[in-house]
Amino acid sequence: MRSNGGLELGRPRGTARFSGTARFGGTARAVVARRVAAAVLAGVMLTGTGGFAAAQEPAAPTSVAPVSPVSPAAPAPAPVAVTTQFILTTLPNAWQTRLDLKPVLEVRSDGTAVKRPDGGTQEINGTVPAAALAAAASEIRALAAADMGTPSVTDQGAVILDYMPAPPDQDVHLIVYAPTVTDGLTEEQKASRARFTTVFDSLLTAFVAA
Repeated sequence: MRSNGGLELGRPRGTARFSGTARFGGTARAVVARRVAAAVLAGVMLTGTGGFAAAQEPAAPTSVAPVSPVSPAAPAPAPVAVTTQFILTTLPNAWQTRLDLKPVLEVRSDGTAVKRPDGGTQEINGTVPAAALAAAASEIRALAAADMGTPSVTDQGAVILDYMPAPPDQDVHLIVYAPTVTDGLTEEQKASRARFTTVFDSLLTAFVAA
């Protein structure tokens, strides 16, 4: 021990002497170390139990479905025009004095029809069945070349049947003059007239009022 002469009393030899600064420096280092450990622990808790930030897997590439070529839409078929196909006209005796004379029946291509009982202004709307129209059209074509004959009388009426189908079919116009007269006609002409009257009347009777 050193007393006043430079020896220290009460300290064994070989024992290192630490100043107050050294002791306080050691305490500061311990505090910093604890803070670093706490920060690391917090990082581990935030990033996962393994202590490493979880790496995000790259997003799978978005697959784009191939665009199939769109074929242009087919143009809509043009509407079929409705036309008048059958016109039945009766010209009575001395018909020249009638100023209101009109067809007794008009039938359109869609089967709709207008009937005038006396060939006047009164009109009745209705239809004619397709089967009746087809049968009449066939018979009218067959009569196109028939000889109806012309009786030797004057100032008589006539019956007219006009058939106007869609092209390329040809129009057929049948006229029977003086339908109630048979004088001077051949048997063949009479038979042709009888067939004409049958098809004419068949269209009138097939008419169904709306």
